[in-house]
Amino acid sequence: IEQHMTTLKTPPDIKPLRGIHILSLALNLPGPAALMRCRQLGARCVKLEPPGGDPMSRYSEPAYAQLHEGIKLLTADLKTEAGQKALQRELAKTDVLLTSFRPSALAKLGLNWKSLHRLYPALSLVAIVGSSGERAEEPGHDLTYLAENGLVTGLDLPATLYADMGGSLMAVEAVLQAILTQHAKGKGVFIEVTLSGAAAYLALPRQWGLTQPAGSVGGAHAGYRVYPCKDGRVAVAAPASAALDAADPALAAAIDGAAAVAVAVAMPFAAAAATRESTHAGGSACDSMLSVARCARAVPSSLTRACWIVRPAVLRSSTARVTSIAAFSALDRRQ
Repeated sequence: IEQHMTTLKTPPDIKPLRGIHILSLALNLPGPAALMRCRQLGARCVKLEPPGGDPMSRYSEPAYAQLHEGIKLLTADLKTEAGQKALQRELAKTDVLLTSFRPSALAKLGLNWKSLHRLYPALSLVAIVGSSGERAEEPGHDLTYLAENGLVTGLDLPATLYADMGGSLMAVEAVLQAILTQHAKGKGVFIEVTLSGAAAYLALPRQWGLTQPAGSVGGAHAGYRVYPCKDGRVAVAAPASAALDAADPALAAAIDGAAAVAVAVAMPFAAAAATRESTHAGGSACDSMLSVARCARAVPSSLTRACWIVRPAVLRSSTARVTSIAAFSALDRRQ
């Protein structure tokens, strides 16, 4: 199926970090991803890399290139006198310093918060670490942070690096917090961002039971699942709601009378079959979703852009009428 890459973009006239100077010492993914977003928000971004470069440049050249587009790159060995002088020159014109070192490593480089704040009172420090407190010195990776928060449920690896990318957005949030505080109080602040905390935040829906097997968006609802197709899968997202009826009866009535509309002509026969089954007398919204799933089994997922809207299944009772609108997207077997 055709893959669509979404890039977070900021409207050209909305640049909340315009005029802000950010210096990053952070390597790998979370720090550079945060710096990329800060640049997109208008900040002037400089990154100081060690002589060996950022490991990300070896892991993935395309990723490194995108992460550092528009970033001024400098090289310095912070363990040498020359490197420290280069660092101090940059710090003197920096509003926010972004790091991803363990606290002990920061201290060895003379970059602990107490020392920094004494030398540069207006400077803020956003420190990305794995975990907080005593665990800040522990090594860790995206996978381990997700696992300890219940986000690795089988033997398959997660589809993306959720903790790293979630942590990068939290770091950007911390940069914005630091700038607001600087403007309000006239001095810099220290904010610690933990990747384990990012994973814990992403895990909240699971902790609440929403994405557990018995949850409404965890598999318990037939209208919110992934079903097998002839040669792939189909994602069904159509949680039923009775709220529409009360909020807008006219709209609900219009939806009730709408015929099935094939948004893409790739699967008109499946859409028609789903429509017939969804309006079967006595059927429920869940029944109609299962009918659609049965139809989907005969549909090749290679027919791309396969999205359609199915006429709602209507449940009529003495108290309410439940309307369900179904939208489907074919998923290629390679995903």
